[in-house]
Amino acid sequence: MVTIRQEKASDTAAREMLLDAAYGPVRFEKPSQRLRAGRAAALSFVAIDGGRVIGTVRLWDVSAGAECPALLLGPLAVDPDQRCRGIGAELMRHALRTAARRGHRAVLLVGDAPYYGRFGFSAEKTGGLWLPGLADKSRLLGLELRSDALAGARGHVQAPAKRARKPLDAVLGGISQPQAA
Repeated sequence: MVTIRQEKASDTAAREMLLDAAYGPVRFEKPSQRLRAGRAAALSFVAIDGGRVIGTVRLWDVSAGAECPALLLGPLAVDPDQRCRGIGAELMRHALRTAARRGHRAVLLVGDAPYYGRFGFSAEKTGGLWLPGLADKSRLLGLELRSDALAGARGHVQAPAKRARKPLDAVLGGISQPQAA
């Protein structure tokens, strides 16, 4: 029986082997992978069957233009021996339901519109966005989890700006700290 659950640290090696089998080394050259590199996923799920990882999907915080927070979905992969069982579709539905429940407004991905259209993704509202390095803009697809979440989205899809940390004295309310001797 296949179950979908949040990814654990102990799933990392199995997930990476699965992604290697599904995409090969070219996965590290994709524009979306360059955007994900060095960052932790906002949401990550695995499909398990008999204690073995057979599917994975991850979503990453991004900015879709200057003022539009979104998630970037990918990679989505299913063990080649387990395909055509609906596992990828169930991973996708689970990820989108969870993202919506957690208050995310939109999800972007790079993929084939005929495949991802069945989940509601389209290029209809992504025309003003671009992902650096993506040659075919028609492959940048979006899904609004909240009405008009991508309305007027324009600019680069990029990692969100990091919030500047407050200086320690601001956090402590101006309390003087003892000086080191």
